[in-house]
Amino acid sequence: MATLDRMDLRLRSLHLLEGQHMAQRLFAHVISARVITPGRSEREVDDRIALIAQEVFGVRAGLVGRRFVRSGPNTLVGGRWPNRVIGGQDVVVLDFESLLAPYETGFARTVAVGDGPERRRLVSDLAVVADAARAAFRSDETITGRRLHAETRTLAAETGLTLGSWHVGRLTGTPPATHAETTRPEAFIGPDNDRPLRRTLEEGWRAHWILEIHLVDHRHGNAGVHTELLDLA
Repeated sequence: MATLDRMDLRLRSLHLLEGQHMAQRLFAHVISARVITPGRSEREVDDRIALIAQEVFGVRAGLVGRRFVRSGPNTLVGGRWPNRVIGGQDVVVLDFESLLAPYETGFARTVAVGDGPERRRLVSDLAVVADAARAAFRSDETITGRRLHAETRTLAAETGLTLGSWHVGRLTGTPPATHAETTRPEAFIGPDNDRPLRRTLEEGWRAHWILEIHLVDHRHGNAGVHTELLDLA
């Protein structure tokens, strides 16, 4: 196991936080500039976000053509999804995963377009479950991935919604995954990870985690995502 000093560990944490803070500012800018507007296609919004990231936040070029936005029924589609025009009563997911690749972290938020109560409730429930999952993590110094996953699943059930993924988070620097059997269980906050989340990795780094809450509203045909760092703020 490599030996790292406190400065190395601190710089690693600051690097992760820098990525999250940039994503938070970008999301706020996108919302305040009313980039998500009914009648615009997802690709049009994608390109506007890429330009904002480059011009306002100095993110490297090459983001045009990346997909950041899913809306309506596309929130239920895994992998690649078709381009569609955002409607006046849609749920819209903004996922900055590809933008944050150099930071080895992730950030996603869900917004409700229009005044549909079930869509606004989905957005609210995502924040409630994410906050409660973080509280559960903070309250138990020895919590395992399996335990936090089980508690998060219970929290989701209390909202009347279901988890849309087999896991609720992953180690920073770990690519997203859709199938537990093709991954390392210890790298995900899932049912097969019986190791403590607070631990030192083989490389000598302290484990830092990305919380990923994915809730599905089957009744109304929508899904939402709330992604951010779990153990750093």
